[in-house]
Amino acid sequence: MKPKTSAINIIFIFLILGSILIALFTPAVPGSEKSRMAEITAASFDAAKSAVSLAISLIGAMALWLGLVKIAEDAGLLTTLARALKPVMIRLFPGVPEEHPGMSMMILNLASNIMGLGNAATPFGIRAMQELDKLNPKKGEATNAMCLFLAINTSSITLLPLGVIAVRAAAGALKPASIIIPSILATSFSTIVAIIAAKLFERRFTENYDFAEQSRNDISNQNDTALPKLQEPVKPESWRKLLLPGFCAVFALAFIYQLSLTIFNHYDVSKFLNEVSTNWLIPFLMGILIIYGISRKIDVYASVCNGAKEGFQVAVKIIPFLVAILVAIGMFRASGAMELITGIINPFMNLIGMPPETLPLALVRPLSGSGAFALMSDIVAKNPNSLPAFIASIMQGSTETTFYVLAVYFGSVGVFKVRHAVAVGLLADVAGILSSVVLGRLFYYL
Repeated sequence: MKPKTSAINIIFIFLILGSILIALFTPAVPGSEKSRMAEITAASFDAAKSAVSLAISLIGAMALWLGLVKIAEDAGLLTTLARALKPVMIRLFPGVPEEHPGMSMMILNLASNIMGLGNAATPFGIRAMQELDKLNPKKGEATNAMCLFLAINTSSITLLPLGVIAVRAAAGALKPASIIIPSILATSFSTIVAIIAAKLFERRFTENYDFAEQSRNDISNQNDTALPKLQEPVKPESWRKLLLPGFCAVFALAFIYQLSLTIFNHYDVSKFLNEVSTNWLIPFLMGILIIYGISRKIDVYASVCNGAKEGFQVAVKIIPFLVAILVAIGMFRASGAMELITGIINPFMNLIGMPPETLPLALVRPLSGSGAFALMSDIVAKNPNSLPAFIASIMQGSTETTFYVLAVYFGSVGVFKVRHAVAVGLLADVAGILSSVVLGRLFYYL
């Protein structure tokens, strides 16, 4: 029996060959001295360089957050989180044992995404993939749990799209935070679509890919020492119990103090609240983890250093995957293919009420996070209070860069056969984009 060609392989070939063929027959960009072939040649080298730079830039963030999460792991916080969300997670991920480290890492990743803490979510997600791969009976091929976890990530559950709100505030939008409710609704819809689609694909391929049952059989045949287990939470001494609520109280007092100063000095309260929502959450989370470790008598510094070692290894491992996918995407955009597709699809998009200005963003969003953010910022900057700017902001805040997430997460564990992960991720993107248009028009005119 011949092995099936993976979806990502087909997409990679399509992007590269499509870029070359389209560039051959597409005129140069008006005002540019370079031909399209020169553009895709330059784009291939620039994208390869950017991929390596991106991977290197991830080292610091991954070392920091994998180190901090090691505190939570040593202190037993992950076990507590896993048990709290166990009823929901065991139904979504039946192939993952209830208190396996992978379960807790997925919970931390989802929690970080919900709060809009993308820098923290990526290391948690990579660690979750590594733990899920320990249950994988077919190395190099994605399991049902991996596909579902990636689908939920690409649907981008987000309650606070802080980056988008900051762009809107800087551009002078009258209500920069007005996108929160429609963004929550749009991302919730895309997440529901992702979960349903992933479960339907699981049923379709049950005979060939019964990973859950195989994983349980493997686990039952292992001794207790073979399966990684989480640290049981340590009961703190009476005075140590006060550290965590005390730290939260200090933050609350600081918030009240800074807010009162803002009001007293007649400063812009909305800017202060935006500052709090944008820049206070990461330090608060870091402080919570460290204080929790102290309250459980953990050697915080040693835990951080031990956990940080993994960041360097993972960053090197994902470089080939990032290079391949970012080069393909860079060439596709430089060839003029994106403009061609936009011209073809635009008449159909008018039927659903999508503003023409937002179509390039919808097409770029699954391919390039930085490119989509730049497009969204440009649309908002031109007219921050317009309908296209409002819809573009919701799109950016309720969808994710599917191929980047796929390359990073699967690349961290050497998965080449991604099975239905791409199809589910793109379905979630379409659901998020369409719901962004509908909800954007509805809330804009309220």
